[in-house]
Amino acid sequence: MAKQKETKTNAMRILESLKIPYTHMTYECDEFTDGLQIADLLSLPYEKVYKTLVTTGGRDYFVFVIPIAKELDLKAAARSVGQKSVEMIHVRDINKVTGYIRGGCTAIGMKKQYVTRIDSTAKELEKIIVSGGRLGSQLELAPEDLARAAGAEFADIIRR
Repeated sequence: MAKQKETKTNAMRILESLKIPYTHMTYECDEFTDGLQIADLLSLPYEKVYKTLVTTGGRDYFVFVIPIAKELDLKAAARSVGQKSVEMIHVRDINKVTGYIRGGCTAIGMKKQYVTRIDSTAKELEKIIVSGGRLGSQLELAPEDLARAAGAEFADIIRR
């Protein structure tokens, strides 16, 4: 019998190695789909679904995880990582910097461990949903577990 191809992402393997429970959800997708469309596809409340954004400041990269319907407050984000300013990296650089592609980027298991902040609104939720590390894959887990797996801290980083 042919062995079935492994479908786990790097993020899922990391969560399992840390014994962090998660729920994996999939959806049909062959190109970038924004978080709001994904939430609609999976019938998920917007406030539970978070997107992963990558910025640069100086020579460093910083990762921010925020609710899909919100905007990153660049000044607050910069303050949270001890920088004067940060700016979004160019879409073409996402894979080179993170190892993930646009729409499949998650804070867990990037090429390097970058300073990561999760918006503090996540702490109010029992579970949040983030990318599973590839298109068509989402993970639901406790915000504290995401922080542990991503080496992240919580901060107020969205436009209010």
